[in-house]
Amino acid sequence: MHPEILAQEGYTSVPVKESPVRELFPGIRLRPLWTGTDGAHANVLEMDPGTSWPHRDVHEPGPEEVFVVSGTFNDGARDYPAGTFLHAPAGSWHVPASATGCTLFLFYPEG
Repeated sequence: MHPEILAQEGYTSVPVKESPVRELFPGIRLRPLWTGTDGAHANVLEMDPGTSWPHRDVHEPGPEEVFVVSGTFNDGARDYPAGTFLHAPAGSWHVPASATGCTLFLFYPEG
């Protein structure tokens, strides 16, 4: 074992279920996991079955990286099953929805 790994500056971990939860829209919850000093951040998004974003989700100021952890995610154009990775460049948009419910890992490398 190497316990010194955990003492490295910035090295962190958080159980998702212990992360504070914020309801963005009915049935859509955000759990922040990490925020870097440069504004980059990581979240888990939980969508209940039959939920959808009420408007376009525009990716500003930078791109959005999405990994579908469970369920099926729809970006307004097509379905993406668990295990799918999506990259949405800065300035692009989608309308998140899920007929079945889903859990997404979101990463914003530029804030």
